[in-house]
Amino acid sequence: MNLKRKVEIAVISDVHLGTFGCHAKQLLTYLNSIEPKKLILNGDIIDIWQFKKRYFPKSHLSVIKKIMDFAANGTEVIYITGNHDEMLRKFTDTEIGNISIVNKVVLDLDGRKAWFFHGDVFDISIQNAKWLAKLGGWGYDLLILSNRFVNWCLEKMGKERYSLSKKIKNSVKGAVKYISDFEKVATDLAIENGYDYVVCGHIHQPKMLIKENKSGKTTYLNSGDWVENFTALEYQFKRWKIYNYNNDKLSPFFADEELKEMDVKDLIAAITIVEQPKKQKSK
Repeated sequence: MNLKRKVEIAVISDVHLGTFGCHAKQLLTYLNSIEPKKLILNGDIIDIWQFKKRYFPKSHLSVIKKIMDFAANGTEVIYITGNHDEMLRKFTDTEIGNISIVNKVVLDLDGRKAWFFHGDVFDISIQNAKWLAKLGGWGYDLLILSNRFVNWCLEKMGKERYSLSKKIKNSVKGAVKYISDFEKVATDLAIENGYDYVVCGHIHQPKMLIKENKSGKTTYLNSGDWVENFTALEYQFKRWKIYNYNNDKLSPFFADEELKEMDVKDLIAAITIVEQPKKQKSK
């Protein structure tokens, strides 16, 4: 009996695999509870910045194996790069079977346009992000290049990478303002470009709200994270919802029996073997 929930789109972000803060077992429980047509990984899935060779436990490998299983079984997996996995940006627009790597993506959802991106580029400058993005459809890619260049220059000078979020950790008022500015820039850009939904990650704050200005309105969504909030976004029956693991625990779905029985070497072998994706049904 298949008790898994069918979901048109599932969105997760800020998993930070390879760090002590990642809650891979809870994420695996969630992934085992759904059958998504599309799985959008909205940045910072693998934390390459903080990656340590000695720390990548079995549960973290199991998450990667589960994602690859989704792709092999016909789920379209879209990996949107973030700042902690920005090394993958050199592979932008690469497709391997049902897995694609992108900087951003726009989807048509039942006649409405949804704009998905991680959101780290707004850390360069909240003020400058807007006019850069106005340059055209490639504006967001330009922001990513600018972000990489700024951090490269700082590293060459022996300085720390620029991150607004680090500066506001010790200030509640600063944090509130940063989140507010982030949401305003994202939604203003979405309205300006005619997007009905703007879907982000990065700030680890799950949220769904309607934002409006004199030019129109859009729905802002943030998938949160799997470090503190354990949240995801789901789209089904023309509606979005925030899934919260702490409130919506699905006790029947723990690690797959197959994954439980596999040791680390078997998991690594399974991950590195490229499986041919099953043929998708015509839409």
